[in-house]
Amino acid sequence: MDERLASMSPDELRGAMRSLGYRTQNDLAAAIGVSRSAVSLWLEGKVGVPRPVAMLLRMLVAAQRRAF
Repeated sequence: MDERLASMSPDELRGAMRSLGYRTQNDLAAAIGVSRSAVSLWLEGKVGVPRPVAMLLRMLVAAQRRAF
C-alpha cells in the first residue's frame, strides 16, 4: 500500500503541525474543520488519524516544501 494513503502516527501528526505552523490543537482543529477533542485523541494515539486528514496534511507539508 502506498504510505501516502495510510493513516499517520501521533509523531507524524505533531511534525506536520509543527511544519505547518499550527501551535495548538485548536489551531489545527479550526483549520481542518474538526473538534479539538478529535485532534487530542489523534495525538494521544487513542484514535487513528482519518486517512483523508492524513493525506491532506501530507499534501500541505509537501506543497510548503516546494520552492515556487
